[in-house]
Amino acid sequence: MATLHQRQQYRQAIMKSLYEAMEGNRLLGLTGAQLREDVAIPEEDLAAACTYLAAEGLIQVDWARGNTPAMVTLLHKGIQLMESQEEDGD
Repeated sequence: MATLHQRQQYRQAIMKSLYEAMEGNRLLGLTGAQLREDVAIPEEDLAAACTYLAAEGLIQVDWARGNTPAMVTLLHKGIQLMESQEEDGD
């Protein structure tokens, strides 16, 4: 089981990966396999992070069998959060 700090890092990495993949087209998402590869986290931690972010209303997850994300898309609230973080970084 991941530590609190690792879980927070995983969630942030997922959001960043989705935001970068989106490139202005909010209809784009990532497959669960691509996201897991981009973020380099264990499958069970990916599922837990996606569940958390979906519950927060930041992403939408289409689930495959075995509690595995099949497709993950950044929602409007998630885009706003990432844009806000990007502005704060400037």
